[in-house]
Amino acid sequence: MRYTIQQLRSIFQIKLNSLYSANEIRSFFNIIANHFLGLKPVDINISLNREVSDEVYNKFIDITEQLVLQQPIQYIIGETEFYDRKFFVNPSVLIPRQETEELVNWIINDNTESKKINILDIGTGSGCIPITLKCEMPQSSVYAIDISPEAIMVAKKNSELNNVDINFIERDILASQDVVEDVKFNIIISNPPYITNTEKLLMEKNVLDHEPHLALFVDDNNPLIFYSAIANYSKINLVEGGFLYFEINEAFGPETKQMLEQKGFCNVQLRKDINNKNRMIKAQYNG
Repeated sequence: MRYTIQQLRSIFQIKLNSLYSANEIRSFFNIIANHFLGLKPVDINISLNREVSDEVYNKFIDITEQLVLQQPIQYIIGETEFYDRKFFVNPSVLIPRQETEELVNWIINDNTESKKINILDIGTGSGCIPITLKCEMPQSSVYAIDISPEAIMVAKKNSELNNVDINFIERDILASQDVVEDVKFNIIISNPPYITNTEKLLMEKNVLDHEPHLALFVDDNNPLIFYSAIANYSKINLVEGGFLYFEINEAFGPETKQMLEQKGFCNVQLRKDINNKNRMIKAQYNG
C-alpha cells in the first residue's frame, strides 16, 4: 500500500498529539516534508493526494518515533537554518536559536561601514556566528575557538557548506588566554555557557536530554565565569575602541553590565530580545 502525504500527516499528528502543540507538530511536518520531498509549506496542501515511496514513508515513521522520544528535530535531520542559511548540527553542538540571530543582526547593523576588521567568536559551536558574520561582512578576517574538537569539526563543515574561510582554533578560554598571536580584534563575540545548574529543573526535556551540557551549564556559585574570563581576554586583545558582544542569561543582565564596567569597559548597553528579555549586551574598551 502506498501512502499519500495526507495520510502521512494524519499518522504524524496522531502519534505526536499528546506530546507537542498543534503548531509544533505542523512545524515538524513542514520541516520533514521540505527535507525529504522538497515541499515548502505552501506546497503541502496542494500535494496532499500525492503518493510517497516506501522509502520516504519509512523515513517519516522513523522520525516520528524519534520525536516521540523528544529528540530535537534539527538533530534528527542533521541540519537547521540560521540567518537564512543552512547549517549542519549534531549533538556535539547547540542548536542555534533566534536570540543568537538577534545578536548577530545587532553586530551586522553596527558595522555596515566596516571594511577590513578582525573578528573573534569564542565558544563557536556550530560556527553559526562567525560564518554568518563572514558571509555578511566578507572583507573581515574571522577567527573562532571552541574547547570541543567535535564542535570544531562541525563548524569546519559548515564553513565549507557556506563557502567561507574561518580560522578555527581548539582552545579552552578558561585555561589559556593565548588564542591568536599577533592579532588584535575589532570585535569579540561570545554566546558562552550561562544556564545555572538550578535552572536545569526548568528546562525542556528535549534540550536537557540531548543538547551538549558542556555548552549550556555553569555552577550556581559562579554564573559569570565565562563572561569574566572573556572580558579579561578582550581587555588585552581588542583594538582601542573595540567592541565586545555577549548573549547573556536574562537573570544576570545587571550583574553582567556591572562586571564589565568594573573591568573598565564603557558604553555598556543591555538589549532586550523579541520576547522583551535582557539577552544581549555590548561594551566598548578604550584601553
